[in-house]
Amino acid sequence: MLDIKVLGPGCANCKKVEAIAQQAVLAMGVEANIAKITQMEEILTYNLLSTPGLVINSKVVCSGRVPSPAEVGTWLADAMEAA
Repeated sequence: MLDIKVLGPGCANCKKVEAIAQQAVLAMGVEANIAKITQMEEILTYNLLSTPGLVINSKVVCSGRVPSPAEVGTWLADAMEAA
Protein backbone atom coordinates (compact mmCIF):
# COMPACT_ATOMS: atom_id res chain seq x y z
CA MET A 1 0.00 0.00 0.00
CA LEU A 2 1.29 3.44 -0.92
CA ASP A 3 1.50 6.19 1.67
CA ILE A 4 0.60 9.56 0.13
CA LYS A 5 0.65 12.88 1.97
CA VAL A 6 -0.59 16.23 0.72
CA LEU A 7 1.23 19.00 2.56
CA GLY A 8 -0.25 22.46 2.91
CA PRO A 9 -2.52 24.75 4.90
CA GLY A 10 -5.68 23.67 3.07
CA CYS A 11 -5.67 26.24 0.26
CA ALA A 12 -7.34 25.72 -3.13
CA ASN A 13 -4.11 24.37 -4.67
CA CYS A 14 -3.70 21.88 -1.81
CA LYS A 15 -7.21 20.61 -2.48
CA LYS A 16 -6.41 20.29 -6.20
CA VAL A 17 -3.30 18.22 -5.43
CA GLU A 18 -5.32 15.95 -3.14
CA ALA A 19 -8.03 15.49 -5.81
CA ILE A 20 -5.43 14.69 -8.49
CA ALA A 21 -3.76 12.16 -6.19
CA GLN A 22 -7.09 10.48 -5.45
CA GLN A 23 -7.97 10.34 -9.17
CA ALA A 24 -4.57 8.83 -10.02
CA VAL A 25 -4.92 6.17 -7.33
CA LEU A 26 -8.39 5.23 -8.60
CA ALA A 27 -7.29 5.23 -12.24
CA MET A 28 -4.35 2.94 -11.48
CA GLY A 29 -6.34 0.68 -9.16
CA VAL A 30 -3.70 0.76 -6.43
CA GLU A 31 -4.17 0.74 -2.69
CA ALA A 32 -3.10 3.95 -1.05
CA ASN A 33 -3.56 5.86 2.16
CA ILE A 34 -3.94 9.57 1.37
CA ALA A 35 -3.52 11.98 4.27
CA LYS A 36 -3.72 15.76 4.43
CA ILE A 37 -1.00 17.33 6.55
CA THR A 38 -1.89 20.86 7.61
CA GLN A 39 0.25 21.26 10.74
CA MET A 40 3.15 23.57 9.87
CA GLU A 41 5.48 21.76 12.29
CA GLU A 42 4.99 18.48 10.42
CA ILE A 43 5.18 20.14 6.98
CA LEU A 44 8.56 21.65 7.92
CA THR A 45 9.98 18.18 8.64
CA TYR A 46 9.87 17.58 4.86
CA ASN A 47 12.06 20.65 4.12
CA LEU A 48 9.54 22.13 1.68
CA LEU A 49 10.29 25.60 0.37
CA SER A 50 6.66 26.17 -0.62
CA THR A 51 3.30 24.42 -0.53
CA PRO A 52 1.42 22.52 -1.77
CA GLY A 53 3.63 19.49 -1.43
CA LEU A 54 3.13 15.88 -2.40
CA VAL A 55 4.91 13.06 -0.60
CA ILE A 56 4.77 9.43 -1.74
CA ASN A 57 6.24 6.78 0.57
CA SER A 58 8.17 9.43 2.57
CA LYS A 59 9.71 10.97 -0.59
CA VAL A 60 8.86 14.54 -1.59
CA VAL A 61 7.97 14.33 -5.28
CA CYS A 62 6.53 17.82 -5.81
CA SER A 63 6.37 21.16 -4.03
CA GLY A 64 5.18 24.65 -4.78
CA ARG A 65 2.90 23.75 -7.69
CA VAL A 66 -0.02 21.61 -8.77
CA PRO A 67 1.27 18.57 -10.72
CA SER A 68 -0.54 17.12 -13.72
CA PRO A 69 -2.42 13.84 -13.34
CA ALA A 70 0.13 12.21 -15.67
CA GLU A 71 3.01 13.29 -13.41
CA VAL A 72 1.28 11.87 -10.35
CA GLY A 73 0.63 8.61 -12.19
CA THR A 74 4.32 8.34 -13.07
CA TRP A 75 5.34 9.00 -9.46
CA LEU A 76 2.89 6.39 -8.19
CA ALA A 77 4.23 3.83 -10.67
CA ASP A 78 7.82 4.63 -9.62
CA ALA A 79 6.89 4.26 -5.95
CA MET A 80 5.25 0.87 -6.59
CA GLU A 81 8.37 -0.37 -8.39
CA ALA A 82 10.60 0.79 -5.55
CA ALA A 83 8.42 -0.87 -2.89
